[in-house]
Amino acid sequence: MRHIKLFFLLFPSLFGIESSGANVVQSDVFFCYGKLNPLDVKGYSYVVLESKNYAIPDVKKFKKLNGKVLAYISLGEVNSQAKYYNKLKDSVLGKNENWDSYYLNLKRNETKETLFSIIDEILADGYDGLFLDNIDNFCTFGFQASQKEELIQFISDLNTKYPNHIFIQNAGLEIIDKTSDFVDALVVESVASNFTFDDKKYKLRLQSEYDSYIRRLHQIRRKHKLTLILVEYADTKTLHDEIVKRIQRTGFMYFIGSIDLQGFPQFSE
Repeated sequence: MRHIKLFFLLFPSLFGIESSGANVVQSDVFFCYGKLNPLDVKGYSYVVLESKNYAIPDVKKFKKLNGKVLAYISLGEVNSQAKYYNKLKDSVLGKNENWDSYYLNLKRNETKETLFSIIDEILADGYDGLFLDNIDNFCTFGFQASQKEELIQFISDLNTKYPNHIFIQNAGLEIIDKTSDFVDALVVESVASNFTFDDKKYKLRLQSEYDSYIRRLHQIRRKHKLTLILVEYADTKTLHDEIVKRIQRTGFMYFIGSIDLQGFPQFSE
C-alpha cells in the first residue's frame, strides 16, 4: 500500500436516492459511465466517472461536492465508442462481444505509450486518480493471461509517474500480491449478487460462494491494508435490500446499481 493520503470523506448517509418510488440509503461510493449533472452527485467518498462526458469545470463541481473523483480507464480493453479508440485500434488482439470492446496488447510498446498519453490528458482535467478496469483479463483464465507481467509493470510505472494520485484496481485478486504496493484500493464486483449475461438476470450469489468470497477478501484486507469496495448489481428494491443485509457487516465500502452503470441506480418495487 502506498503511503499516500487515501483520506475518506465518510459523509453521513443523509441523502436518499429516489428509485422508482423507493428510497434507498446512499452508499459511500458512486459509479456512473453515463453523463449526469455534476450538481446532482453529492456526498460520496469516491465518485468514478467516464471522463469523455465531462469538461474541467464539471470535474471541479464534482470535487466540490464529494471526496475523491476518479476517471475510468481500462488497461485491458478499448470500447469501440471510446473517444480514444482510434489511437488504440492498431493495438488490439480480439473482441469482447459482451461489451463491444477490443482486447489490448500490452506487449506492444506503442500500446503502453498511447495509454500513458491518454492518462496524461485525463488527469490534466483535475481528476484525483484513476479506476483501473479489466485487470482480471490478465489473470489465469483471462484473455490476456500471457501479458500479466506487462500489466504489473505498467501499474508500477503508473504509480511512479503519478505518485500523488489515487489508483483503484478492479478485480485481479490473483495478482494483488504484486500490485498492492501500487494501488490504494481494490474493487470486487458481484460478491453478494450474481448477474448472468446469458439470461440477463439479477440474483443473489449462493450463500456458500458468498461466504468463501468474503473470507478471501478479509484476508486480502488484513494482509495488504487495502480499502475494499464491493460493486453489486440489482434491479429491484427487494434484491437491493438483500444485498445490503449481506454486506453491511463486512465493513467494506460498496455501491449497488444496474449492470450498465449509466445513471443513478433504479430499483423497481
